[in-house]
Formats: sequence, C-alpha cells, structure tokens
Amino acid sequence: MAPMTALDIRPVTVDDAGELLTLRRAAFVTEAQQYGDPNIPPLTQTLKELKADLGADGVITLGAWWGHRLVGSIRVLVEGTKATLGRFAVAPDLQGKGIGTELLSAILPTLPDGIEEVWVFTGRDSLQNIALYNKAGYEHQHDQTAGDLTYAYLRKLLGEGEAVQA
Repeated sequence: MAPMTALDIRPVTVDDAGELLTLRRAAFVTEAQQYGDPNIPPLTQTLKELKADLGADGVITLGAWWGHRLVGSIRVLVEGTKATLGRFAVAPDLQGKGIGTELLSAILPTLPDGIEEVWVFTGRDSLQNIALYNKAGYEHQHDQTAGDLTYAYLRKLLGEGEAVQA
C-alpha cells in the first residue's frame, strides 16, 4: 500500500456524486448499526439530493482520493461567521490510517475569510469520532437529543492566523 501522504484532497464535484454516495453509505452503515437506526440521513439521501447539495450555495464538500479511489469526504456548511462540518466519512477498510485527520486539517484553508468558529456534531456514543475531533482542537459544548439519538456538539474557535488566507 502507498503511504497515506499520497492522498489528493480536493473539492468533490457533481461528477463524483455516485462515488461519494457509495462511500458515505459504506462508512455510515457502522454508525447506523451502533445506534440501531438504518434511516440516518447519510443512508437515505438520494443521488439527486446529493447532486443538489454539492451545488448548493454555502456548501463545500472535500474528498480524499487515494489514486483513483475516493476514500474519504467531509461536508462543510458555511453560514455567516460559522462553519458546520457534517457527513464526515472514511472508507471502512481504511479507517484509523489518518485520512480523517488529513481531511479535518484540509478544511481550514478552504474556509472563506471571516469564519470565527467551526462546529461538528456526532452521536454522543461515537467515542472514536469524539476523540478524533478533540485531537484536532474541537471542544465539547453540549448534547442535543433528536428523536431516539443524542448528538454531541463540538466547537473549534478560530483565532488570528488559524485560518489560512487564500
């Protein structure tokens, strides 16, 4: 296997939508099983909905390619001075190899000027996800219950010089 430093991280385009849908479904099956809910949004989103999301204003979706294979992705919603991360996915066979860490690091330089805070949420019981976010400087703020699931919300404040200027 080539080293993970060979990752190519770039914006996902509509042409990549089918591959992105496949990656997300594979990655989120584990999460759905952990919470006993096969209807979580990453598993029910249609290709048409995904394509619309990729073209939506204020949405940045980054993908990590290893050769020709899409092995990770993360979606960012920009609203005013806030960015919210979501749909963070890494191919199940490559989890724990640094792809998620590289994607999290790649987010900050893509953010528009003026972003002051970055939020992310995950299932409260998704301890590996929470540990990854903590390691990247995100701090737990609060929990929120939606239906049968409780989400942990984490935030990273961006100080001077933290966001890379384009």
